[in-house]
Amino acid sequence: MAVGPATLPEQFHPVAGVRLGIASAGIKKPGRKDVVVLELAKGSRVAGIFTTNQFCAAPVHVTREHLEEAEPRYLLINTGNANAGTGARGRKDANACCEALAREADVKAHSVLPFSTGVIGEPLPVEKIVSALPEALADLSADNWPAAAAGIMTTDTRPKGASRQLDIDGRTVTISGISKGAGMIRPNMATMLGFIATDASISPAVLQKLSSELGEKSFNRITIDGDTSTNDACMLIATGQSGAGVATVESEHYEALREALQSVYLELAHAIVRDGEGATKFVTINVTGAAGQREALDVAYTVAHSPLVKTALFASDPNWGRILAAVGRAGVDGLDLEAIEIFLGDVCLVRDGGRADDYTEARGQAVMDQEEITIRIDLKRGRIEETVWTCDFSHDYVTINAEYRT
Repeated sequence: MAVGPATLPEQFHPVAGVRLGIASAGIKKPGRKDVVVLELAKGSRVAGIFTTNQFCAAPVHVTREHLEEAEPRYLLINTGNANAGTGARGRKDANACCEALAREADVKAHSVLPFSTGVIGEPLPVEKIVSALPEALADLSADNWPAAAAGIMTTDTRPKGASRQLDIDGRTVTISGISKGAGMIRPNMATMLGFIATDASISPAVLQKLSSELGEKSFNRITIDGDTSTNDACMLIATGQSGAGVATVESEHYEALREALQSVYLELAHAIVRDGEGATKFVTINVTGAAGQREALDVAYTVAHSPLVKTALFASDPNWGRILAAVGRAGVDGLDLEAIEIFLGDVCLVRDGGRADDYTEARGQAVMDQEEITIRIDLKRGRIEETVWTCDFSHDYVTINAEYRT
């Protein structure tokens, strides 16, 4: 079950300097394609953002270390096992996989970045992953983006990808990316992985700035169930193979490149929400008129995480009192209850401290019957605005997570 049309582009543009290979290690299910390798051209630069969960998974620790020690040449991704909550053995296992790929590819182990997603607390099946590496390397191709998008899925019901091209100084610059995630999704990353690559040349400082800022306003603004994963990572890769790019934020084409990258980040983040476990609604929560960013996000997330709001969304029930109650308990001091306005789509629910005079159940129902819904909350306290994207809670969400390990 997912909301809206499929999320793979009709034309997935290859990125010069990136090849992808997929293989089956049988980590969780025999025959399943569950190992993905990305090969990066020499000179490629990589920046990323990672989970804030203190029980950070072993591959996240190793990737952070390797980014500081060597030029990345390969990314190694496995599904079916998170290699989280595995202590010192987990790091040893992640490093063992890096060393095995490094031997196969004739590079240094520190130039391999590992990523894992799946069941927490189980030892990583190193032998299975290592045995699949020759198959993945033999499969390397610049055209394997769609297969790689499928290869990193866990409880996802469909692969997720985005691709763009733009002109910089008469040269075509390509941006392509894939993401995965459907549950354990909460801001400050989620149980998600994202890999976005461009053949633009981007200086290290600008690359990290783009990675942090674009990730903050996309993957860090989605929430499905309020749980923050141990394994999140979103990586931005710049190969420089197009011969065009930006060196500073003052560069002539910086804004155009940033805008194109932003559209890819948002599309991939939204695709995760649309494919939320059991989701039937794609919901935008827009908070305006806030005095500061923190209170805007507190209000948005309180509404987004409310089980009562989310189950009402699933039922298409315009029970607007649940939204009002969530706003009231968001922890914002000194709210002017007479000033706040709450909208469902273009229908005003709350005005002057209570139900809007022109609200009718029929008008609210008409909005709730839609697959895509916007809840807008105007706090009338300032000029800060924030947006969060979420989905509903259905029976299927409970079933999927109750049966996750069976």
